[in-house]
Amino acid sequence: MIRDTIKRHEDFAMGENAPVAKSAFFLARVKSAKYPDDARYGIIVTKKTFKHAVDRNRAKRLIRDWIAFNENIMRPEWDYVFIIRRAILDADRTSGRVAMKKALNYLHKQKINE
Repeated sequence: MIRDTIKRHEDFAMGENAPVAKSAFFLARVKSAKYPDDARYGIIVTKKTFKHAVDRNRAKRLIRDWIAFNENIMRPEWDYVFIIRRAILDADRTSGRVAMKKALNYLHKQKINE
């Protein structure tokens, strides 16, 4: 089952010490879930980075595919926020899924202080 998405602006806010995993395609940040029984994810794709709507939509489709593929690795007690980078448009499905897996595994080793 795929997670629900973060929709409210204030739910995207992260603490200064929130763990972050960097990839060529995205940044992944985590915080304790607002609703522990229903952990969520959020995607940030800005107009400043992606001028055209088709590019923003493609980036969101790619990241959602990678999230769905790696859903079993994501911790149920964390909310994830993904900040998309321009390089995602040059990524293929396999390299993105591998990058997502590496980022999630890195985040699992981090501690959350909230």
